[in-house]
Amino acid sequence: MTEDRPGFELPLLLLAGFRALIDRLHAELARQGHPDMRPVHGFAMQAVGLDGASATELGRRLGVSKQAAGKTVDRLEELGYVERVDDPVDGRRKLIRLTPRGVDALGRSAIIFDELRADWAAALGVDRLADLEDALRTAVGSTELRVDTVSWFGT
Repeated sequence: MTEDRPGFELPLLLLAGFRALIDRLHAELARQGHPDMRPVHGFAMQAVGLDGASATELGRRLGVSKQAAGKTVDRLEELGYVERVDDPVDGRRKLIRLTPRGVDALGRSAIIFDELRADWAAALGVDRLADLEDALRTAVGSTELRVDTVSWFGT
């Protein structure tokens, strides 16, 4: 009978699963030449996207202040994952764009996530994993990436 399971376990199990996947992702990224990548970097690079973003747009997408977004961009720029360039539409502002190193990290992340999913399929069985994913889609209602999740944990 599953009704006797305490409600607080569900979010903890979901978070533990997320954490297990992210920890394994970053261990593999480090092995593949991206040792300084952190989870917040992945969220920020997803928010920058292939078209780039201004610091204001990035802050809005991440759910943080322009200043907080700027600090993350500073670190990503130091690591070679993004660059600031003149905005071709508005020369008064800077556009944050992924560098080839940033695109490489995101591309590797996608491949690693596919491998991690395959590991879960091997551990749970293909059908059980598909059932889990379907159930989560039903419960969550959307699979849209919410890159502001990191800020949600903050305050």
